[in-house]
Amino acid sequence: MIRINNVSLPLDYDESTLKQYAARELRIPVSDIEFASIYRRSVDARKKQSIHFEAALDVVIYSDEKAVVQKNQKAKLIEEYTYELPPCKTLERPPVVIGSGPCGLFAALILACAGQNPIVIERGKDVDARTEDVRRFWSGGGLDPSSNVQFGEGGAGTFSDGKLNTGTKDARIRLVLKEFVRYGAPKEILFLAKPHIGTDKLKDTVRQMRQQIIRMGGEFCFESTLTGIRSDNGRLTAVEVLHKGTVRTIYTDHAVLAIGHSARDTFQMLLEHGIPMQQKPFAMGVRIEHLQEMVNKQQYGSLWDNKYLSAADYKMAVHLKDGRGVFTFCMCPGGVVVAAASEEGRLATNGMSEFARDRVNANSAVLVGITTEDFGSEDVLAGVHLQRQVESRAFQLGGKNYHAPVQRVTDFLNSTKTTSLGSIIPSYQPGYELTNLENCLPRFLVDPLREGLILMDRKLRGFAYGDAVLTAVESRSSSPVRILRNELMQSVAMEGLYPCGEGAGYAGGIMSAAVDGIKAAEIILQLSNV
Repeated sequence: MIRINNVSLPLDYDESTLKQYAARELRIPVSDIEFASIYRRSVDARKKQSIHFEAALDVVIYSDEKAVVQKNQKAKLIEEYTYELPPCKTLERPPVVIGSGPCGLFAALILACAGQNPIVIERGKDVDARTEDVRRFWSGGGLDPSSNVQFGEGGAGTFSDGKLNTGTKDARIRLVLKEFVRYGAPKEILFLAKPHIGTDKLKDTVRQMRQQIIRMGGEFCFESTLTGIRSDNGRLTAVEVLHKGTVRTIYTDHAVLAIGHSARDTFQMLLEHGIPMQQKPFAMGVRIEHLQEMVNKQQYGSLWDNKYLSAADYKMAVHLKDGRGVFTFCMCPGGVVVAAASEEGRLATNGMSEFARDRVNANSAVLVGITTEDFGSEDVLAGVHLQRQVESRAFQLGGKNYHAPVQRVTDFLNSTKTTSLGSIIPSYQPGYELTNLENCLPRFLVDPLREGLILMDRKLRGFAYGDAVLTAVESRSSSPVRILRNELMQSVAMEGLYPCGEGAGYAGGIMSAAVDGIKAAEIILQLSNV
């Protein structure tokens, strides 16, 4: 197969014409092309007067492919990616996977495909029951600490934009995308440069993955929390799980610890069991909302409402004079800011978009990099304590009812309380309180955020628009701890325990977490031969 890079396509191209573009690039007759498809596609909006798609095409031709490629610098011979399970023997005891986010799901999927009958432990509920709990909370009902935006089938990414782009350079990325499509995700995630599923379609995909794992012999235990681990001479022997008041002991030689970045009680339990971990830098800040129309106009110019262009996004990072970094994170075009608390009396936010990305507002986290020196303590869980402190202040400032404190950008920059809104209405539910965010954010966040907003406005005009709305607090961007592991991805203190994914400090998003889970499963399969 031939892959042609850097192919310019008009916005209104049709798939039926791809052979013509491929023939033009390869300088061969259209009749010589058997098949042409898009491997990767992105929007090139650097010149607003000539916005187009930049694509890579995969092409099969009837003539000598090697000879054609030698004459074209844009083209190269490639082999289509295939994934093969490592050879393995059946384990004596089924492996356990703790957590059903992307890391846990893909670990369980690989183990199930290998006939190992994994047992998946999830403190939250299945995706359908979880969705009902979340919607009830957003409508003003009570918070369920075990079934919310952070906990439940699919992990925290289930209520997000479902972004699938990653900086991870690993061939398994292709496997993850293909498996998502196999279980119901839109096919275009296979070729979009910035793929996303959307929370609405991601739920169906997660459900179908679970059903397939069960068909292959896996087991899912919902509303079940890891409360203990047993070992003998540094080797894992069992895990203890609490389900509706009853403790169940599951004997196993392998447990994938895919607990997510908000499993604070599990971090504490692991420390008490002597599992080494260390402080890890992370980031905190706020959510910012603009009108999506403004973002489209800034990114696309006069073509801002072109039907072939999806809702525009952005990604920015600035470095301040004091050395801190301020950056946007998890930008959600045409989305909403959501209540993402998982502990009573504390408030956290996140961003979420459906696949269509057709809501009025765009939102993104604006985060400040936090170093371990900011924690103010040598306690391994000092970062968790800092998160909780800020989340508690936000809860208090919002009115102690999970309403979020919000402030217009112009008031934030001028250090004055917001008393009225302008053209942008906060999307956060169950409600919001107009306030001054200085009353909940520490100074080492406030000052960099102010400077960062102004600097980012120079990159994206209108970013610091006075009516834009800031909602506090975005505190769960990544884990504040790292659970130490060795070259076999096992805890440095316990053979057979595999700390993986975001919660363990080794991933930063759906894709990298999924890949980490796959790698852990592969090691377990390889060790079955030892």
